[in-house]
Amino acid sequence: MAIHECRVAVRAELGADLEDFLNENEESGWMLIEDPVAGLAVLKGFFESKDEATRAWSGLADRVKPFLKPGDPVFSELADQDWRLSYREHFKAWHSGPIHWVPVWERESYAVPPGDVAVWLDPGMAFGTGNHETTRLCLNRLIAFDRSRWAGSAVIDAGCGSGILAISAARLGFGRVRGFDLDPEAVVIARKNADLNGLADRLVFSEGDLESGLAGVPADVVLANILSDVLVRFADRLIQSVLPGGVLVLSGILSSELPEVRAAFRELAPNAPIESATLGEWADLLIRL
Repeated sequence: MAIHECRVAVRAELGADLEDFLNENEESGWMLIEDPVAGLAVLKGFFESKDEATRAWSGLADRVKPFLKPGDPVFSELADQDWRLSYREHFKAWHSGPIHWVPVWERESYAVPPGDVAVWLDPGMAFGTGNHETTRLCLNRLIAFDRSRWAGSAVIDAGCGSGILAISAARLGFGRVRGFDLDPEAVVIARKNADLNGLADRLVFSEGDLESGLAGVPADVVLANILSDVLVRFADRLIQSVLPGGVLVLSGILSSELPEVRAAFRELAPNAPIESATLGEWADLLIRL
């Protein structure tokens, strides 16, 4: 069955804002594909007919105009297989330090330098490729940790998406690693990615929210790449999930929201050293508990 696509260029710096808009308004049929490394973002809609695509765009166009680059949308017809694999054109290999995040379809052609490690990924249509600034901030923290100090330490990836942070932690030598996500499809993709990397027996992924996902055994390192308002709302729960002497890494924070998030966690952990880094318009917090 052919699928009809509507695609329009997005102002890359407003991609996250557009994604929030789509989620808040429950706009089905639309997805945002970003490549922050290349500075590109595209809004795509997939529909059963050209008429349906045109009507959907007419109902959305005025509301998303502030997020878009100048220009008209492009409508095209895709074969079923082309539609299912269309996300691949926006996922390119990238690396930071000794770790490389590589599309699994490049496994035979991508050369991993001696001493480095690869994370092979097939993120699926709706999940992260790892190169969004919020994910990269978390990954940079993992890479910067003294691996002799943290080898074998337990890690929790809260809101794991396609499992990139959890899989990267395992690749970098952390010990027991588990992740959870509200979206059951994200959990399926994360498990598939773990299997692609030969880590299915070392990683545990489950469906859950911050209450259920963080219940039970705390960890040495907790990663939470989630929207700022959610981080603030569950600040106490996140802090409780970290073992004494451990680290909490928070991302998904707009730089403009950083003072509010920092204040919420400072109130609960007044003596904990806190560090912050920025990447583009995004920031993180690293709290040593």
